[in-house]
Amino acid sequence: MDTSHRARLFSAASPAGMNRAKVPPGKAILAGGIAGGIEIMITFPTEYVKTQLQIDQKEGTRMYKGSFDCVRQTVREHRVRGLYRGLDVLLYGSIPKSAVRFGAYESAKNFFFPGQQRLTKFQSMTCGLTAGMLEAVFAVCPMETIKVRFIDDRRRTLPEKPRFKGFFHGVSLIVKEEGFRGVYKGLVPTMMKQGSNQAVRFVIYNRLIQWWQGADQNKIVGVIPTFLCGGTSGACSVLFNTPVDVIKTRMQMNDTVRYRNWWHCATSIFRHEGVMAFYQGMGPRMARVVMDVGLVFVLYSRTIMGLNWMFPNWK
Repeated sequence: MDTSHRARLFSAASPAGMNRAKVPPGKAILAGGIAGGIEIMITFPTEYVKTQLQIDQKEGTRMYKGSFDCVRQTVREHRVRGLYRGLDVLLYGSIPKSAVRFGAYESAKNFFFPGQQRLTKFQSMTCGLTAGMLEAVFAVCPMETIKVRFIDDRRRTLPEKPRFKGFFHGVSLIVKEEGFRGVYKGLVPTMMKQGSNQAVRFVIYNRLIQWWQGADQNKIVGVIPTFLCGGTSGACSVLFNTPVDVIKTRMQMNDTVRYRNWWHCATSIFRHEGVMAFYQGMGPRMARVVMDVGLVFVLYSRTIMGLNWMFPNWK
């Protein structure tokens, strides 16, 4: 492969290339789905611990003293596979989530700013916000609700057997008892979380990549700097919206009848548990998101590069 052709492949695939080169939405959907599936299989244990800590409320007897205690108890009682309780839910959800995210980002860029070679910070934020809110509606909210229900089900029924026997049994039981609204609990905070997530991540990510490239916007960005830029943007999003994530998780638990809406949930947490309750699980969430975002952008960019090589006429 000659140097100029290799540079074109990386340019279209890199995050900065996402600002300049036009990526067909179909190609972005396929690459995003592949990246999301691989990423969640690597990072799921940190998501499990984060959710357990957010569910572990101060109103009753707390089960865990922290992240390491949660891992220790889970492995002791359910072995290592216990840390993967609910993986099938996120695996089914992460593939369409990443597919919708990158497909929506490219579609928004082509729709709102056609012909724009490089997006400004505002334009990048607009496309990221659009992508985040769409992925919340079509993938994240139902997937997150089911995931929280599965993890909460395992926690609440100890030492008895969980109610949910598997993914499809659990989903059918939720729909039977609560209707399809049962898998869309916490939609508003989920849209707030995902919209702000992608707005922050795409803006910071693109800025960092452009800073790394300097004056040469066609400079090939390696795996390590891509991962570092992605991880940094993910960390910024965690610091920005962890309180929204806590509210979302509480509303998606199995006993959410006590919360009338997201505002009632937020005020109840503040009244009974204090400000710091809004940051429960931030440590494991930070660990997962830094790895998550870094991996997803590395995998996405390299998958796009591979698709460009296999299907050079797909434009």
